[in-house]
Amino acid sequence: VVQKEPTLVEKLVAEGKNGLLAGELPKDYVLEAKDYVHLHNHTHYSLLDGLTKIDELVDFVKEKGMEAVAVTDHGTMCGLVELYKLCDGAGIKGILGLEAYVAARKMEDRDPAYDKKRFHITLLAMNNKGFENLSRLMTDAEIIGKYYKPRTDHDAMRKYSEGVICCSGCIGSEISDAIRYDDLDRARKMIEWYHSVYEDRFYLEVQDHGHPDSPTHWDEQNKVNQQLLEFSKEYKIPVVVTCDAHYLKVEDEPAHEALLCIGTGSKLSDTNRMSLSSFQLNVIPPEDVIARWSKTCPEAVINTRIIADRCTTKLELGRILIPKFP
Repeated sequence: VVQKEPTLVEKLVAEGKNGLLAGELPKDYVLEAKDYVHLHNHTHYSLLDGLTKIDELVDFVKEKGMEAVAVTDHGTMCGLVELYKLCDGAGIKGILGLEAYVAARKMEDRDPAYDKKRFHITLLAMNNKGFENLSRLMTDAEIIGKYYKPRTDHDAMRKYSEGVICCSGCIGSEISDAIRYDDLDRARKMIEWYHSVYEDRFYLEVQDHGHPDSPTHWDEQNKVNQQLLEFSKEYKIPVVVTCDAHYLKVEDEPAHEALLCIGTGSKLSDTNRMSLSSFQLNVIPPEDVIARWSKTCPEAVINTRIIADRCTTKLELGRILIPKFP
C-alpha cells in the first residue's frame, strides 16, 4: 500500500497550527483552487439581502476545484442543514456558520437612541459542540435580543464560545468599524477581547473588494485591510481573506439590486436608494482571489483552508426529536 503524502495544510493542522502569519508560507508553495475556501457567504436565507441558492453554490464550488465552503447568513442558521446535506452528497465539506448581529450594548437593551446600531461578526462551528453553541447563541438572540434584528452580545458570545471559530467580520464589525473611523484604541481593545474569548480560534478578516487589484476596489475597505494586516503582525493573529458574497455570479448583480429595492421599499430608478452595485459581491472564482492575494499576503488564502480543515462538525440527521414537557 502506497501511503499518500500529507499536504502542507494537513501537516499544519496535525501540528496544531491555527494559521500562518505573513512570510511563513514557503516561497516555493504554489497556491491551488483547493487552497482557498469561501468562508463568508450569504444565501437567500439572508432575507431580502442574499440571492445565492445553496445548491448552485455547492455546484459552483465543486466545478471550480474547491473542496469546502461555508454559509454565514445574517442572523440565522436556517440554511445549514440544507448545506450539510448537499455538500455531503457532492463530496464537499460544508462549514456551518452565520454572520451574527452584535448589540451595541446588551442584547436586552432597546433604547432607540443607542441600540439601533449593531455590529456584524463571522462565526463558524468548528465541531459539534460549536454547532450546539451557535444554536443556543441564536436562540437567545431571537428570544432575548430581538430588536429589529436578532442580536447577541459579549456576555452570550463568551458563554457560548467553546468549539466556535470567529473571524473579525466585514467593515460593519466592531473592529473594522473602529479602524474605519480612526479609533485604533477601541480596535485594539476589541481585538484583545475577541482573542481572549476565542483564543487560537480567532482570525482577522480582510475582504477581497479592498484589494488594490480588485475590479471594484473600495478605498474604505483597503484602509481597514491594511490596518488589520498591521494588527496581525502586532498581535501574532492569522489573517483570512473573504469575499462577503451575496449572489453567485457577476451577472446576478442587477437581480440583487432589485432584491435590495424590495427590502428597502425603493425603486431601481430612485437616485438616492441603497445600492451595492459598486462592490463585487459575487462568489469570486478562487483563481482570481489567489492571483491578487498571492502577491501581497498568500497566508490569508492558505489560512482559509486551515480553518476548513479544523472544522469537523458531523450532524446526526433523521432522528425523531420529541420535547419532554415537565
